[in-house]
Amino acid sequence: MKYLFFINPKAGKGKNQKSIISSIHEYFKNNGGEYKIIETRFKGDAEQTAAEYAKTGEKYRMFACGGEGTAYEVANGIYGFQNAEMGVIPCGSANDFLKYFGNSEPFRDIAAQIEGAAVEIDLIDADGRICINGCSVGMDAMVARDMHIFKRWPLVGGALSYQLAIVRNFLKPKLGVTLELTLDGVNLGEQNCLFAVLANAPFYGGGYKGAPDAVPNDGELDFTKVETISHFKVLKFLGKYKRGDIDDIPFCDKRRSFSMSFKSQKAIPVNLDGEIDECTSKTFSIVKNAMKFVIPSTLKLPEAFKKSQLLINV
Repeated sequence: MKYLFFINPKAGKGKNQKSIISSIHEYFKNNGGEYKIIETRFKGDAEQTAAEYAKTGEKYRMFACGGEGTAYEVANGIYGFQNAEMGVIPCGSANDFLKYFGNSEPFRDIAAQIEGAAVEIDLIDADGRICINGCSVGMDAMVARDMHIFKRWPLVGGALSYQLAIVRNFLKPKLGVTLELTLDGVNLGEQNCLFAVLANAPFYGGGYKGAPDAVPNDGELDFTKVETISHFKVLKFLGKYKRGDIDDIPFCDKRRSFSMSFKSQKAIPVNLDGEIDECTSKTFSIVKNAMKFVIPSTLKLPEAFKKSQLLINV
């Protein structure tokens, strides 16, 4: 097994990268092994480089050292290659997929990552782009688009930039989107949505628990649709939505699913693991057992997670 570490120097405003690089060098100095640290230079660099290494056919464990954007690129680079495993070492402003596991500290432990096992997880195919965590349309996608404006501000991190983007969109006279929605092949007709989410894991948007029951390797996705509501109701609703307390809310539709598609008369923002596309239609569908994801050796896994699929590091 060979090891690649994709370091995004801009993730998290560059606060943790030096420490991570030092820990990587120290581990391999003491334990041996073949590794390479690759500092990403531009958008798409990690995806392109990960694919080049995966195509060699050699066994690689590749770590995305950054935020959701870095993980998104590495996942798309190695998708379809059985010889490649993916891990995440968080140093970005948001790593929402890891929140499913409760404790992110083991993911920062280089030894635990190298010595851990991999597990096959499901992915979401979004018209050829691969997502680990979740996809959405509506106000939340608009917020994800706008938060990048605020992340450029000094002293503004991921959580605060998300809150500022919420305020920006809340002040608009019309909330949400109008679209034609199809779920598992059944046309639901025209929907007025505050947002619609198809998720592989519970959290997104800097910690909002939009799909509280989602499990990344259970062979299903979780669909949540929130009807367009008044500005006043949004103020009362967002706190519950962030906690995942939506079962008894009448304007929320939550269920298990395998696919979702939408059509819109005008291009709207679409959230793909925090990356934004703008289009008039898109289809999202599950790809079961699609990628080998590294579980740190010191991590206590959630009860719902299927531990029987763990693959030993060789």
